Amino acid sequence: MDEIDKKIVLLLQEEARISMTELGKAVALSQPAVTERVRRMEEKGIIDSYRAVVSPEKINKQISAYVLFHTKGCESFVEHCKQADEVVELHRISGQYNFLVKVVTENLQTLEMATNQMGVYGDSTTLIVLSSPIKNDKLVPLILNKN
Repeated sequence: MDEIDKKIVLLLQEEARISMTELGKAVALSQPAVTERVRRMEEKGIIDSYRAVVSPEKINKQISAYVLFHTKGCESFVEHCKQADEVVELHRISGQYNFLVKVVTENLQTLEMATNQMGVYGDSTTLIVLSSPIKNDKLVPLILNKN
């Protein structure tokens, strides 16, 4: 990855729907050249996917929370989380807890129902998000030497 690839990745994270022509102009490359660079980064898995970022508040999901979870039944807990609509992220972590779960839901009642359903699998601590000054920030790639 060189400086141009880094710029491409940063621009795509800001605006994934940018045309290849506009992207090329932004990094001083032709449309075919920038298209080829993007294709290579997709093939290498550097660019994993393109998706819409949905505003939770606009779809009536007012509450976000992180649940620190400890379980002895990791596989069954993971399966439960895969099926739960309110679970939007699940991370296996080290320390006192096995998992960090991000839950997005309509209100405190539905959050309570979600944590009660998880409670069958183990113990948890719930942290309700009050605000998010930084969200969905860009990942800044490292420039890799080709030596």
